[in-house]
Amino acid sequence: MTFIYVSGSGTDSTESGRTIWARVKGRTENELLRLPFKAAYMFRSGLIIPANSVKSKTKLYQLMYDVMKPLNSLLKRFGSVITSEQLGRAMVRVGKDGYSRSIIESSDLKKIGK
Repeated sequence: MTFIYVSGSGTDSTESGRTIWARVKGRTENELLRLPFKAAYMFRSGLIIPANSVKSKTKLYQLMYDVMKPLNSLLKRFGSVITSEQLGRAMVRVGKDGYSRSIIESSDLKKIGK
């Protein structure tokens, strides 16, 4: 079985960084990579922008998306921003075909998910 974990940009694999969320995600990644999966991939996405006018059920998230919408085209040019559609395509491709590295950063996810 292939396992894909959507982690996050800034995750700390050393588990010794300053922020607890980065350490926890790093520890989770490390533990998953030790398990006997056929393959395991850690997707370190940054900001995920909903594609195709999908609305969040979480009101605060939707408010954030609405406020940021005018900046979306600018944000997408940066490596740490990906659409939900790109992320989904990257998950399917990596799950099906594999990838050369276990930890995949957002800029690579964008390329895979094109």
